[in-house]
Amino acid sequence: MQANPMTAPRLAKRLLIYFVCLIGLIAVAVTFTPWATYLPIGGHDLNLPGAGQQVLENLQNGEGNGLLSWDSRLQAALVLMMSLAGTILLMIPITWVYMATKFAVGYRKTFVEALILLPICATSIVLLIQDSLALAFGLAALVAAVRFRIRLPDALDGIYIFAAICVGLASGVGYLGVGVVMTVFFCSASVILWRMGYGVNPIEAAKQARKLTELEQASTDIAAKR
Repeated sequence: MQANPMTAPRLAKRLLIYFVCLIGLIAVAVTFTPWATYLPIGGHDLNLPGAGQQVLENLQNGEGNGLLSWDSRLQAALVLMMSLAGTILLMIPITWVYMATKFAVGYRKTFVEALILLPICATSIVLLIQDSLALAFGLAALVAAVRFRIRLPDALDGIYIFAAICVGLASGVGYLGVGVVMTVFFCSASVILWRMGYGVNPIEAAKQARKLTELEQASTDIAAKR
């Protein structure tokens, strides 16, 4: 059986360095750069330029044809870009923890990619809906029309999906700081539980080890036949 290249102390050190750099980068951006207005920090006022609700209000008030100026469109694009960048930066350490803790039993590459892409969709949805009740019902109808069938071999995989959604929602509503705190605690708790072996069932561990041995033997036999 191949040894896990990422041990708990090494992973904890990598996470510590990453979070220190990330929080420092956010602090510098908020304090010394003109981009602070577009960062998803402190909460959005749910009046994002370019949102459908604002265009509708412009039409009702007789302000032009409901279209926005290029400045407003640029502001909307910058807010969206900053929010999506924040979700990706927060999901990177979560995927590190997932791959390290799941190395022994194996994990799917597509699931790791889904953890990165899912919060991007969640953030975009929140920014699109904002306080529009009509858009919210429309989205619910679209989601109900599409049937997602995802089989999760481990119950803990669902927790990682929920964490990805939480990160996306936090960034979408402009509370990236909440997402940072949640990510720090989520990763720290996962690494600590993994290091302690909390809740390990010896019988289940023996079954998994036997299954991995059988898979390795089958792979060896196939390679030998070739």
